[in-house]
Amino acid sequence: MRLRAACSILPVLLLAAVAAGQERPVIQPNTVYVGADGKYESAPDTAVLQFNISAQEENAKAAYDRAAHAAEQTRQILRSNHIDPKEAQISSFSIEPVYDYRNPKRKLVGYRVNSNVSLKLKDFSKIAPIVQQLSDIDITGDQSLSYILDNMDAAKIKAVQDALHRARNEADAVAEAGGRTLGELSFASVDNFERSPIQPYVFRANAAAGPAAPPAPTEEFTAQKITVTAHINALFNLK
Repeated sequence: MRLRAACSILPVLLLAAVAAGQERPVIQPNTVYVGADGKYESAPDTAVLQFNISAQEENAKAAYDRAAHAAEQTRQILRSNHIDPKEAQISSFSIEPVYDYRNPKRKLVGYRVNSNVSLKLKDFSKIAPIVQQLSDIDITGDQSLSYILDNMDAAKIKAVQDALHRARNEADAVAEAGGRTLGELSFASVDNFERSPIQPYVFRANAAAGPAAPPAPTEEFTAQKITVTAHINALFNLK
């Protein structure tokens, strides 16, 4: 997100007009030009659960049927957790022959069906039961869990506000050191970006069933916050 603007008053730094194609303004006398970084940390609002369904059998139909059965089990798990199966998304689906390359003639030994599925969850309390129930399906695996900030706009604005506050403080210090008073903002350009907060948790093995199963790997932990940063270049008039 880039904003270039010229304005006299900036309540929340959504600048009133775009400065025509300038990376930085022409510095005039009686002005001070500063750059500053700002940031805002926000709790994530969305969990992204990814997993695959992979079935291998001696022929393509058997592999397909086994994968289809696991997919139906997955849909039932989602329904039991009050989630519409349509909310899950398939990023890839493939049926591939499997060969024994130790055999000089590259012997065909079967067929494998693979599909990759992702699911976004707003209700974090549903993560643990879904992860556990998916682990009980013997051909689902490679589960990974990551957190994102889906609604980014409010966090971006707060990061920009922080950057402007820091820029104004720096400019004010320069003005005071020179025996002047800081005037209005006459130009600003802004850059926003998001820092990737975490590597996803990965669950590769099926969970072992037992009478006293331990808590899920995500239980009682807080999702790491997502940091949105902004850099602002600002030109202030001097009085």
